[in-house]
Amino acid sequence: MGLRLCRFCAFFIGIVAYQTALCQNDAFNGSRQNVGGGNASAFNQNRVNNFNDYRQKLNAEYVSKTREKWKDFNSFRGLTLPDRDAKPVSPINMSDEDARRDKQDRCIGFDGVVSPIKDNRRAQPIAPVQEVPDDNPQYLTFSYLGTSLQVRKPQGGRVSLSGTDENSVADAWNTLCDPRFNNMIIDCVKLRSSLNLCDWAYLMMLQSLGNSFCGNGSNEATLLMAYIFSQSGYKMRLGQAGGRLEMLYASQHNVYNTPYFNCDGDKFFAMSKTASSIKINAAKYPKEQSLSLWVSNDPQVSYSSSPTRRLTSKRYPEMSVNVSVNKNLLSFFNSYPTSEVGGNFMTRWAMYANTPICKETQNELYPQLRQYISGRSQLDAVERLLNWVQTAFVYEYDNKVWGGDRAFFPDETLYYPYCDCEDRSILFTRLVRDLLGLKCILIYYPGHLASAVCFTDRVTGDYINVNGSRYVVCDPTYIGASVGHTMPDMDNATAKVIVLQ
Repeated sequence: MGLRLCRFCAFFIGIVAYQTALCQNDAFNGSRQNVGGGNASAFNQNRVNNFNDYRQKLNAEYVSKTREKWKDFNSFRGLTLPDRDAKPVSPINMSDEDARRDKQDRCIGFDGVVSPIKDNRRAQPIAPVQEVPDDNPQYLTFSYLGTSLQVRKPQGGRVSLSGTDENSVADAWNTLCDPRFNNMIIDCVKLRSSLNLCDWAYLMMLQSLGNSFCGNGSNEATLLMAYIFSQSGYKMRLGQAGGRLEMLYASQHNVYNTPYFNCDGDKFFAMSKTASSIKINAAKYPKEQSLSLWVSNDPQVSYSSSPTRRLTSKRYPEMSVNVSVNKNLLSFFNSYPTSEVGGNFMTRWAMYANTPICKETQNELYPQLRQYISGRSQLDAVERLLNWVQTAFVYEYDNKVWGGDRAFFPDETLYYPYCDCEDRSILFTRLVRDLLGLKCILIYYPGHLASAVCFTDRVTGDYINVNGSRYVVCDPTYIGASVGHTMPDMDNATAKVIVLQ
């Protein structure tokens, strides 16, 4: 009886709370309709006007601060990319006979786990940008990554700089703050979303837009790029050096081989990478956000097919596939700055390995690979993918090909004629996660990068326990080695585990 009474009381209290909430909601809606003219439409218009006033206030404060004397800064050398290939580990071949021998379980040690944390927040405009009605819009057409893009041009609005001194820049910035440029900002933010552009790709797109609208490499182009970038919510600073206007961006990550300026406790990197001393404008916006260099999606740009490659596994010669990539993406990969997360240089490989293969290449490559692994056990499927990566690609050292260490995105490994251990491990772990849905890690040894797979089936061999999961070693550079073999002479006491998404 007591339990029933408690349940009845709880039910009664819930009804009362629900009715109270309804009354409060009705009261809120009634009061909202009385704002600015007695209806919801008037309330919404009043809300838009408030946002517009707030944005104008922020921009006016920015212009006023820009007129103040800019301070002198000297650049810091920047983070030097560790020369991992100073003593590179050479690929080793295992015979088919040795690969077929029974393996014993061996739990191998490691020195630590690296788990890069991705910040998924996207920068948002400093305040909602109000659309400006235009019955006869004029469009600017420009090209980015081989793709023709359009944004609305401001009616009669031009970007003009009389100089790079404080007042000249402030005057020009004030012109950009005119509502005539609103639609261009709105269109750029929409393109960022519709094209799946990461922060770096968005910045590169704005650079192309500025060059097209204002003249390639001009100070005006830099100013327009900086203006839209800032209005989109990103943290940037304007600088002046030798009559040139510079835009400096703040990054959530440490960028390699790029001089930086320490300003307001943040590292700012100049787009030109050449200025050693600079005058920097202290003006900034509230809630501005440093850009991220994670690439969560492949940019949805026009497709231009590269020449087709035929890639064949040595042990499984029937496993021979044709593959091409989107040539338009290669310039994005080339422009992408190598960086690290949280001060750990090993995290840079996770940034490449967590980047998806472009959709067109997936649509071409994955059906071919699936026909060779479909219906097979997890072990057999991974063995085939592993041998394909081991033997279908030509190994060569980065120092010889590129003059220094350079990691590849998966698409690049499929495109370029040569690759090394890090490129192979990045591609292999991407394929295993996409085609089989199995978790993977990278294993870093000084001079070498290998990988391991978390099977849900029982698989024997060398393995690593990470956070309660068992990962079996798979080394794409131990040519011919089957699953569960660690390359000889690897010092597990120095090994670092890099967790992938």
